[in-house]
Amino acid sequence: MILDNRGLEPPQPMMRTLTALEELTDKEALVIINDRRPMFLFAELDELGHLYETVQQEDGSFRITITKSGD
Repeated sequence: MILDNRGLEPPQPMMRTLTALEELTDKEALVIINDRRPMFLFAELDELGHLYETVQQEDGSFRITITKSGD
């Protein structure tokens, strides 16, 4: 599943991402694309135990792959 959050103002990208994660089963992945590095989201993902990988794109956006924890 890919969620394009570009063009949205905070906290919309974070809220959309957390809502989408709730719909996934354990170990499923969600890819999000954000205009900026989502620092507050990273803190939330760490707290929830989800894994994530961030890649900055050539256009300056960030592509983050989040794998829902199985705990």
